[in-house]
Amino acid sequence: MGSLQQALPLGVTLSSDVEFRAGRPRPYRARVRWIDPVTKRRKSKSESVDTSEAAQAWIKEIEDAARGGVDPISATATLAEFGERVMSLALRGLESKTLDPYMAGWRKRVVPALGHLPIRLITNGAVDRAVHAWIADECGQSTVKNSLAVLVRVMEQAVRDGVIDRNPARVTGWRREYQRAEDELDNPRALALPDWEALTRLAAALVERSADNYSGWGEVVIFAACTAGRIGEVSGVRVGDIDPVSWTWTVRRQTTPSPGGLVDKGTKGKRARTVPLIAEVRELVARRLDVIGSDKSARLFTGPRGGRITTAVLRDATHWDDVVARLGYEHLRRHDLRHTGLTWMADAGVPVHVLRKIAGHGSLTTTQRYLHPDARSIADAGEALSAHLSARRSPNGPRLRAV
Repeated sequence: MGSLQQALPLGVTLSSDVEFRAGRPRPYRARVRWIDPVTKRRKSKSESVDTSEAAQAWIKEIEDAARGGVDPISATATLAEFGERVMSLALRGLESKTLDPYMAGWRKRVVPALGHLPIRLITNGAVDRAVHAWIADECGQSTVKNSLAVLVRVMEQAVRDGVIDRNPARVTGWRREYQRAEDELDNPRALALPDWEALTRLAAALVERSADNYSGWGEVVIFAACTAGRIGEVSGVRVGDIDPVSWTWTVRRQTTPSPGGLVDKGTKGKRARTVPLIAEVRELVARRLDVIGSDKSARLFTGPRGGRITTAVLRDATHWDDVVARLGYEHLRRHDLRHTGLTWMADAGVPVHVLRKIAGHGSLTTTQRYLHPDARSIADAGEALSAHLSARRSPNGPRLRAV
């Protein structure tokens, strides 16, 4: 396709062209060229896209940025690339004791979550989702604060450089998630569904609200509650993980978002665990196994088009928030299906040490929060007595009292 030239206030003349390359997944290559006014070297930047319209839109975006004084390299830079160039400037004036946690947050959280995105395409929503993903990964408040702070500084530099017109990293309200997390840890039982009828009613309502009434959403919800599995773990179930003889599920992986899309990785506890498949869920699992066949690597649960499931996908596809509000469970999140399963098992009398293995908890204290308050009070009474006797016991053993 033809080439165009346009003189811009940046002091350079941009030339642009769109080339069609048949047989490629993205056959249209949009390209801009210019002479760097400082080095006098010829530079170029290109992008492959699906359509001619998308190619022209990309070129217009570069031209618009150049009119505002932004060179094409900065206009198309990813967050990771831009941060590498401006980090020393963005963090100027900070003490060394602050730099270390900021840079750790940048490397370990900001770049993996957002570094692949062009800086001009980072939105408040993208930052908000990244922050909540850090919270879900159980990062502490100071860790999230430091990670967000370095991101704010880098994006503020982008504002000063004219790459963007406002800072999308200035998100608020994320600290409230920690209050909810603390409430959840204190009393996870309060977040559970009351009984089997409530669970099946929820599953049916979610299916009814979904496109084409996809029954798979209801199956995912019932399976998650009956196994106390996380949604990511349910998404990661393969046919080979199910033993239809002993009716158990070996939890080996979870599906989780990453910079390159959804990936499978190890469980949250970094070790496999075995979960029983109760009678109420076996027919559902057997039906899925019959449909899928003998491929051990096939996923047991997928979306209506065969895609992997996440908690966000389940929420959006079923209009989760509207459904649970209508049923009177406004507090209910997808993770509360796990609280439901663990609460039911505790009430059924599953010993706490067994419940801990099923849940994959690292600490017995976490598991004990699912016990019925009466059982907890009895256990606490025993622990209090032990502590009392230990405090009164001599460190050197019993002694004879002088007469």
